[in-house]
Amino acid sequence: MREILGRRRRLLSRRDSGKSDLISAALTFATAWRWPVLPGIGLEAAGRRDGVRCACPDPECSVPGAHPFDPGLLAATTDERMVRWWWTNRPKAPIVLATGASGGAEGRGPCAVSLPAVAGARALAALDRKEIRLGPVIATPERLFILVAPYSMEQLGELLYAQDFVPGSLRFHGEGGYVALPPSCTGAGQVRWERAPLPGSAAPWVPDVEAVVDAVVDALTRTGVSAPEM
Repeated sequence: MREILGRRRRLLSRRDSGKSDLISAALTFATAWRWPVLPGIGLEAAGRRDGVRCACPDPECSVPGAHPFDPGLLAATTDERMVRWWWTNRPKAPIVLATGASGGAEGRGPCAVSLPAVAGARALAALDRKEIRLGPVIATPERLFILVAPYSMEQLGELLYAQDFVPGSLRFHGEGGYVALPPSCTGAGQVRWERAPLPGSAAPWVPDVEAVVDAVVDALTRTGVSAPEM
């Protein structure tokens, strides 16, 4: 009986550790890095055969579990008390970054460029060969998200206009957008760092969007991934 209880304690400890990892990460993003965050809606059971689904009302949700719902995206904040309250009450909620949103007087949340995982690996290799410095890169089983400095729609438009062809599977997450942050778990799978931030309390450095666009467009063109992915 002692062995069973001991094993149970270890299992409970692991579960509690996962919950504490989420709230700890959310607090780091919000208070140390000044990235505005809010809880994602998360997943719910969908029956024995169907597994899990997004907790929102949309049965065809394209980003299950990984988007804001209540509160909405405009509620994203860097306030420690609010972030702590959210994840104390919803300890398993995915952490959602409001891309390009204001993080207070000290800065703004980064934006992101995302592409399918296979092309993403090719793009990272190309950027490494060119010795282009990258900041954190987020990965899910399906896509890679390269974090970049905040940009305007005019700036993005000029960049894309200069391209001969822009694959539809390339996505830009700018102001008014969002991405899930590690160590969240969503319908797309576990969210992790492909390139982890360097340790420290300051917000990680991220490159300008201009530095990565050519490489990711070329990677998508070479892998033939041009149609939008849902």
